[in-house]
Amino acid sequence: MLDNLKKILNEDQDPKAIEKITAKLENLLMTHEVVGYIAVQKKPAITVFPDSIVVTNKRIILCKPKNLGLSMEFIDYDWDTIEATFVKEGILGSDFTFTTQSDLTHTVDYLPKNQARKLYTFAKEQLDTLKNSAPVVQTPVAEVIPEIVEEPEVEEVTHYAEMISATAVEMPAVSTESGEKKLSDLSNEELFEKLQNYKKLLDNGLILQGEYDRLKAEILNYL
Repeated sequence: MLDNLKKILNEDQDPKAIEKITAKLENLLMTHEVVGYIAVQKKPAITVFPDSIVVTNKRIILCKPKNLGLSMEFIDYDWDTIEATFVKEGILGSDFTFTTQSDLTHTVDYLPKNQARKLYTFAKEQLDTLKNSAPVVQTPVAEVIPEIVEEPEVEEVTHYAEMISATAVEMPAVSTESGEKKLSDLSNEELFEKLQNYKKLLDNGLILQGEYDRLKAEILNYL
């Protein structure tokens, strides 16, 4: 498998680290699963046992050395459970972050910038492929009518948190009169921060789950 990965090696890659990781992955890959890219931590100080992240055409695999490098812990996430991916570049390297549909967030820091960019590009390609290949479900017109009739039930608001979700939450939309940016004008980092703020509102009972899901979907459209 290492021969197939020579095309991804660059001046920032450590061939010995890649060889060690691929050797452990040999028996973990599924049928027709192909490794697309491997990124390895490179901290300012000497990193004897760096974490690494592997992306294939089927999943993301986090590789964490254990027991002084004698063993390796693997944590994987299928692409259809991934909501979004982000890259944040710093002076000493880049952070690669991905979020899942269960609101888990994972970050691998101190990645060489070139590796982080290629990792992000491959991840976006996989998510786009998955999105474009998903079957389009068309709802019959007859099924839409009952939903319109049931909308007045929203008036049965009894909790203060529900009242806030019906009014105050509309504020973060795209109003330009208050000087707030539109979602389409925000960077990935700003969109991710806005998503985290909505999650805090949900956890504190200030908005309902349905309202959070709607706001979350709006943000993910621009990532």
